[in-house]
Order: sequence, then structure tokens, then C-alpha cells
Amino acid sequence: MQRQSEQQIPATSQDGEGRQAAFSKGPVSFSEGPVSFSKGHGTENDFVIIPDPEGVLELTAEEVALICNRHAGIGADGVLRVTHAGHVAGWTGDPDVWFMDYRNADGSIAEMCGNGVRVFAHYLIQQGWASGPTIPVATRAGLRPTEVLSDGRYRVGMGPVTVERDPVSVEPYGASAAFVAIPADVGNPHAVSTVDDVDQLDLHRQPRWTPTSRFPDGVNVEFIQRLGPQHIAMRVYERGSGETRSCGTGTCAAAAVAAMQAGDTDLPVSYRVDIPGGTVEVELAADQCYLTGPAEIIASGTLRWDT
Repeated sequence: MQRQSEQQIPATSQDGEGRQAAFSKGPVSFSEGPVSFSKGHGTENDFVIIPDPEGVLELTAEEVALICNRHAGIGADGVLRVTHAGHVAGWTGDPDVWFMDYRNADGSIAEMCGNGVRVFAHYLIQQGWASGPTIPVATRAGLRPTEVLSDGRYRVGMGPVTVERDPVSVEPYGASAAFVAIPADVGNPHAVSTVDDVDQLDLHRQPRWTPTSRFPDGVNVEFIQRLGPQHIAMRVYERGSGETRSCGTGTCAAAAVAAMQAGDTDLPVSYRVDIPGGTVEVELAADQCYLTGPAEIIASGTLRWDT
């Protein structure tokens, strides 16, 4: 039996006609009127935040993709819908806890987003909907307790990282050869590859992986470069979003793989992870991983859907 703190909700759901079903109970279409939003980021992994406390807003994949479009929409790596967990199909825990309904930039539903949790918690505090010092955030990967630190950063309990021993091959676009990658699970799938220089990789297109059957629903691919003891640089191609400036679950997967390769078995151990959008700290404990980093809300407004 799965404990409440480890409860997982399937990342995708389909109706009788094979379409992706909405997780909202409400029948209200996004196109029926103006919707308020905020824009935030965690180490430049940016999100459009849409408040929907009563769970009445139904977001389609097409609408999410347009919102995230950096030319025709607001522009973001993903959308965070803010609702109470009781309005989310499949959630059996506390119905009053805040649920982060995360969508990738292409409109697909994702299990979890570490940077998104920090931004989500920061938004709740700014709205007066939470106060800390610890904020429980529900996700499809389970409950993620988020601590508000005195320096303004957020420390998220990300759950355990499972590093697999059976590697896969990943091949970035234009590469002359494939790289060995170690699969890791942080509530969502990752494949982590160690390279000599992350800056030399072309991540404008999705890297290929083999065997393809290993990740039938896609995978987040991280490339890491060792900079020193417990210090790595990382770039990532996120499933459903493309290359992003940062990926919270990706930094946890990257640190766990780096620690395994370095023989850092005396836990807890902390890793500094430099990403294009800044720096985060990942602490690896025996049965838990903690992600610490900043979060900012940079704008708010009203979105009107022209049809």
C-alpha cells in the first residue's frame, strides 16, 4: 500500500475516445472569459501560473501550448494550475491541500517539476494562501513538502531518487557518437550522461535514445560535466518542453548519478549544480532528496482568449 506522502496519480488519462482527459471537474472552458495569471521562474525555468482554487477551469493541450508559445502567447516552459487537491481526479489524500497541476509547454501532463514546486509555493505565499514555514504541495508524483528558508530560498523534499544500473545510449543532434546514460527516477523519468563539455552540445532538438522501449512515454535527458568535488554543470532537454534553462528534478537526477559515479556513498551529501539559469543545491539523503533554490514572481495580468 502506498502512503499518502508517496501517492502517485497517473500522468496521463484518456476518455472513451482516446483523448487526454482534463483533471479538472469543472466544465468551464478557458475560452469563455478572461483569466488572471502570473509569470514566475526558478533559476530561469519559467512558468505561467493560473489560479483555479475551485477546480472549474478546463485547460486543453492546445490552449496550454499557445500560452507557452514565446511568440504568439505569454511564453513559458510550462503552466502551473493552482487548485485544491480535492478537485483532482485520483487524489485520495487531504482534499484541502494545494495541488500543482503541471503541464509541459506542448500541453502534455507531467508528474512533477521541482523548480515549479518552488515557484508554486512562492506564489501561494504572495497570494496569502499559505504562510510556511513548511508548505505541503501535492503533485502527481505525491506530496512535496516545501520549506521557506530565512534567505528567501525554498527547500523542497523531492522524494527518493532511484538510480538504475542498466544504462541506455543517448545521442544529441549532430553528435558523431552516442553517449552512455544512466536512467534515474525522481517521480518522472531521466537519463543522465557525463560528458567532457556540456557547452559543446546541440540541444535544439530532442536527443535520441536506445533502446526506445526503455522510455515509451519519453524521457528528460541531462548532460553533466564534473567541475570539482560535489560540483557539476548540467544542461537538459526536457520531455515536452525542449531545452530549458533549468530542471529541478533533472538536477536531482544529475546529482544522484554523479554521486554514484564518484563513490559518494557516505550520506547525506550535498552537490552544487550549475545550470544555464543559475545554481541550485541538491542534498542526497538515505531515503530523500532535497532541492534548494530561488523562486520569483515577475508579472501578473489578465489573459483574454480571442476566438
